[in-house]
Amino acid sequence: MSSFLGVPVDAAYHLVSGLTGILTPVLGGLAAVAALVVFTMAVRLLLMPLSLRALRGQAAQARLAPHLVALRQRYGKQPERLQREMAALYKRERTSMFAGFAPLLLQWPFLSVMYLLFRSPVVGGTANTLLTHDLLGVPLGTHWLSGAGLVSAQGAVFLGLFALLAGLCWLSARLGRLMMVHVTGASPAPGAAGSPGLLVRVLPYLTVVIAAFAPLAAGIYLLTTLAWSLAERMLYSRSANRRAGPLSAPTTVPAAGGSLRSGPA
Repeated sequence: MSSFLGVPVDAAYHLVSGLTGILTPVLGGLAAVAALVVFTMAVRLLLMPLSLRALRGQAAQARLAPHLVALRQRYGKQPERLQREMAALYKRERTSMFAGFAPLLLQWPFLSVMYLLFRSPVVGGTANTLLTHDLLGVPLGTHWLSGAGLVSAQGAVFLGLFALLAGLCWLSARLGRLMMVHVTGASPAPGAAGSPGLLVRVLPYLTVVIAAFAPLAAGIYLLTTLAWSLAERMLYSRSANRRAGPLSAPTTVPAAGGSLRSGPA
């Protein structure tokens, strides 16, 4: 294990092991799984300010989408002018095209730590006792395609995990579309300018692909963090709906120096 990740892996090991010890008298064999869930929720709680900022950034992206489409239609043959106009639009609205990505990027170090934690037989010079724990008889360090195969109890546990992940991905994508309808006041028809392409619709399900190649413990981490993200998005959506009504999509490019904050176009 690299020294760069050795320290966070050691820290995670002691935290999860300690939580497992505390929960064992109450939950027995499920204590390690519960400890993983609690650990993940603690991580997401620490990241909540960034998550809320990201949700605001995603709402801003949805609100700006019609304006960006109008700019591309007007300056599509003038790439440099298009970039200047887009940059000016983002600057006026105090956002950027990368708004909303910070929590996604910050999740990767924690997922990497979880992956290494349940792939390392030795942590901090001692045997990794977390590898002795399981979920419904499937060791937490086991991969989907390793061991008993697809038609087995192990395969059933992983397929159940994938089904739950896929369901949460679908709910999250649907809620995202509903938020866009609320912000813009209209839902773009399939194939229309500004409508999500195939890659954008499929991308949320990348979590299921990652879980297929990660240890079961990392899949549990992904399931918990995805459920947390969905809950955050639902709460943010309800709060936004109470603060303001739907906006109408603009039909023209905003005038230079103008702002989109004044209301419908």
